[in-house]
Amino acid sequence: MGRRRRSREIALQILYQMEMTHLPPEEAIDLYYQIFKEDDDLEFDIPMSVRPFAEDLVKGVDLHQSEIDRVIAAASEHWRIPRMSIVDRNILRIALFEMLFCPDIPPKVSINEAVDLGKTFGNPDSGAFINGILDHILADISSHDNQQEP
Repeated sequence: MGRRRRSREIALQILYQMEMTHLPPEEAIDLYYQIFKEDDDLEFDIPMSVRPFAEDLVKGVDLHQSEIDRVIAAASEHWRIPRMSIVDRNILRIALFEMLFCPDIPPKVSINEAVDLGKTFGNPDSGAFINGILDHILADISSHDNQQEP
């Protein structure tokens, strides 16, 4: 598994934890690492190389959550954000943070990674649900960018 993919998985788990416990990002990150540091199961070993990107995602989503949620709400016509599963909405937040604030990551990569996360951690319909919303957002962003070009 690639480093960024593992970072996204960790970020998703920390964001889920934050939503359930209402911990601020720093405390949630520290708690997450503490829990898995104490686990002797090598399957859950968290290499240092994946931590910076995971932490950037968590902190970025937290910092820009209002803006991110507005964009998601506008694209999800029949779904209010609180009605979405915690997993799906946090996957959407991670992907949209990447699309808006990480210019080094192509939007299609963010979408594909989000769909894969949805298939792994969400329900059977999560992949299609996430793909539909993010494709709609990407089309809106692309349309907006094309209108601004001279």
